[in-house]
Amino acid sequence: MSGGQARLPVALVAGLHTDARRAAVEEILRTVPGSVALHHDLTSALDSAVHRTVRDAGGLLGSGDTPLVNDCACCALREDLVPELLRLAEEGRHRLAVVELWDSVEPQAMAAVIAGAGAPLALTGVATAVDPALVLPCLSNGDDLADVGLAAAPTDQRTVADTFARQLEYPTVLALVEGSSCGEADETADDSDHALLAQLTPGARAVRVEGGALGTALLAGFDVAAAAARQHPTCALLPQECDEHGVGTLAWRRTRPFHPQRLHAALEDLTCAAARSRGRFWLADHPDTLLSWDAAGGALCVESAGPWLAALPDAAWEMVPAERRVAASLDWHPEHGDRCQYLTFTSPGLDRDGLLALLDSCLLTDEEYAEGREGWKELPHAFDDLLDPVA
Repeated sequence: MSGGQARLPVALVAGLHTDARRAAVEEILRTVPGSVALHHDLTSALDSAVHRTVRDAGGLLGSGDTPLVNDCACCALREDLVPELLRLAEEGRHRLAVVELWDSVEPQAMAAVIAGAGAPLALTGVATAVDPALVLPCLSNGDDLADVGLAAAPTDQRTVADTFARQLEYPTVLALVEGSSCGEADETADDSDHALLAQLTPGARAVRVEGGALGTALLAGFDVAAAAARQHPTCALLPQECDEHGVGTLAWRRTRPFHPQRLHAALEDLTCAAARSRGRFWLADHPDTLLSWDAAGGALCVESAGPWLAALPDAAWEMVPAERRVAASLDWHPEHGDRCQYLTFTSPGLDRDGLLALLDSCLLTDEEYAEGREGWKELPHAFDDLLDPVA
């Protein structure tokens, strides 16, 4: 291939499990001839600059520093990543460029950056490297990234748990590395750890790093739009009902709206009922607002995700992504349209019966439901502080 026409396949490898991520990248370099790895180290970025290294199976090929952009290490990464990849493509010597993301960098944002660059770059795979024994400890860790030295910007307010959850749920490949020494070297994965990981990631293929198949999996192709749809609250690919090796997933679906005050009173218990819970729901006093539910590490985020399709005029439907229209059709109710409760809870030792009872108790009673929309407007507005004022 001539330099100007070179097409460079690019794969992302993310993960908070540093040793597992490094092992995955080294395995790719070893098994995919002509592969090269690009890594931006953000460890000291908030004080100076982002350090970049480029290496292949033989060792270091080059390094350099890139200045911060708006005091944001991730912004500096974005500014430097594409030019470096384009330089590698111009060389025309590499079969695959592996972008090893720093610990707390989430793959979705970087995937969009690479896909947006267009030719000659081709995003062919996204993986998160995981030690299965550390999944539950990470999902249970409610510490702020800033408190553990993993913040990517001074304004970074993410936690370890919610960052790790997004790293797990976005990619199509999970690179499994047993026994990585991420501060808990004595931990060994058992059947329950693997069951938890499998239930949390229904859309991902698990590949053992030592098996030699990881490089091939990351050259298979990656659809950025489809991956984003799998994450969006309106049509997310959520875990399915399951109970295996002491780990359970409850997929709770109802059509009746929540009573805002009773749900608000139950939030702490619901948030702590599972290691991870996700989904979408609706409140009787905000019937046109689709609300997203995202909980990990003992913390819950509730946000407006815009209007339900049933609340939009027919003319607006053509502007809605096809994935969302398909998801809405699966939940369509003759009276409520796509308005529904769809929440999933995944955890070892899940108290399924207790959780069902608590969730159902937060719905409108028969008498309250019979009041209809006019009556629902008079219910206590317990979630107003969490919702967009114009919702």
